[in-house]
Amino acid sequence: MLFFPREKGQGLVEYALILVLVAVVVIVILALLGPAIGGVFSNIIRQL
Repeated sequence: MLFFPREKGQGLVEYALILVLVAVVVIVILALLGPAIGGVFSNIIRQL
């Protein structure tokens, strides 16, 4: 066995990429739905 692949950090990199992807998706969803969610909370506060 002359060749030992370095796959030790591969799992960590894959988890980091998945985490970054999830973070980007959450940011996009909040950017798109932010005003609508703010309006809902404003209506709730007005009714109190």
